[in-house]
Amino acid sequence: MAHADGELARLDAVALAQRIRNGDLTPAEAVQATIDRIEALDGQLNAVTTRRFEQALDEATGDLPDGPFRGVPFLLKDLWPASKGDPFHMGSSGFKKANYIANADSVITQRYRDAGFVLVGRTNTPELGLVATTEPLAYGPTRNPWNTDYGTGGSSGGAAAAVASGMVPAANASDGGGSIRIPAAMCGLVGLKPSRGRMSMGPLQDEWGLSVQHVVSHSVRDAAAIMDVTAIATLGDGVIAPAIGQPYAARVGADPGRLRIGVWSEPPSDDLDLHPECQQSANDAAALLEALGHDVSVAHPAMADDREIAMQFAAVWLSGAAANVINLGAMLGRELTQADLEPATWTMAQLGSDLSGVDVLQAQGAMHTFRRGMAEWWEDGWDLLLTPTTMQPAPRIGELTSTSEEPLRNAIRSIPYAAYTSMFNVTGQPAISLPLHHTAGGLPIGIQLVAAYGREDLLIEVAAQLEAEVNWAANRAPLHA
Repeated sequence: MAHADGELARLDAVALAQRIRNGDLTPAEAVQATIDRIEALDGQLNAVTTRRFEQALDEATGDLPDGPFRGVPFLLKDLWPASKGDPFHMGSSGFKKANYIANADSVITQRYRDAGFVLVGRTNTPELGLVATTEPLAYGPTRNPWNTDYGTGGSSGGAAAAVASGMVPAANASDGGGSIRIPAAMCGLVGLKPSRGRMSMGPLQDEWGLSVQHVVSHSVRDAAAIMDVTAIATLGDGVIAPAIGQPYAARVGADPGRLRIGVWSEPPSDDLDLHPECQQSANDAAALLEALGHDVSVAHPAMADDREIAMQFAAVWLSGAAANVINLGAMLGRELTQADLEPATWTMAQLGSDLSGVDVLQAQGAMHTFRRGMAEWWEDGWDLLLTPTTMQPAPRIGELTSTSEEPLRNAIRSIPYAAYTSMFNVTGQPAISLPLHHTAGGLPIGIQLVAAYGREDLLIEVAAQLEAEVNWAANRAPLHA
């Protein structure tokens, strides 16, 4: 190999793709280096649940598509992006025991393949992606490479641990309530949640739901360039976000001008505690943005103070869990039983089943009202909202898990981690978590920026400004290749 593997492990996907195009190394060499890193690190982290190493090497030595990421190793989250012929378990013991194999690629999986990425495996996720910690009974906890006593958040915790430790430069993630941004914050990564309808969610999900696909990465340019190759609508998509500012890679380094940014660093609910270091991270980010020339002041949408929306979100979340359990049973050819699922998943599904169709439609109606009311703040002249990403730093392993006596313990204890993030799954707005700070104990803390619907271009421009000032990618986790 032309370069030491430690150097390769610090490259982002754009740089690694350039090395391959230049002939500095082959796709097979890049994939083998990733395999070696996974084998060296994953015993301590438990990030990768499915290893398709032989297939990846075969693909890397074959006729790869000549896309911008040709030969770059990549990991898929083991949730909704299916990969044909591979295990598809979604953190579920029932699917793991059945050894369920996907029979087709999801649309976004095909987008990754078309871009030239080589899929080397699938990453750990909580069962059905329902909570903010990646500790499924089926596969065990994923540990944080900054400190393995701590978790990685959820539901893209395996992806975040894999990227933060240098296994791969970027990895697929998804976000239905904060599941890209929360693990990014806890693992010191960039986590961009795109606008609703930016990515095709077919064929297993719909664009009108709460969730959207993208990646966690070290660099803003990876988040932008990977979105350029995946934000391609396909037949039957229910929502297609407006194309503003594309190509997104061209927005890295572009001048956003003087923006009007509101800072919201107070608890979004009186019954939730905001950790002082998380609060300070947002205030420090505000000072940095002001120093960069932006107009920064304390402000946030009044509609965000409506705490009833949390109850409406819960109704849709629980009914979605119930529907997923039915749909997954159909995939297995039998009804899922309590023995197939974790206590929390089963309990959430039962609660969701108790809701009527009218209950769910009323919750959706309230969420539509919330979305329109939130949009008015940006329409009134604000460009971005700045918040902490999470209310608390990463929890210790086991703090967010359930017990038979408290089956909803993981869901309830996830609330402070999603308090700033989930409302923007309701509105469908793009939001990004950036790793600007660490606790006194060395754990990463994220700050969140939120733009108006469809305005990922602004997020990328401002995130790149902050990246140039902080250079967070130079500071890697202690457990790193």
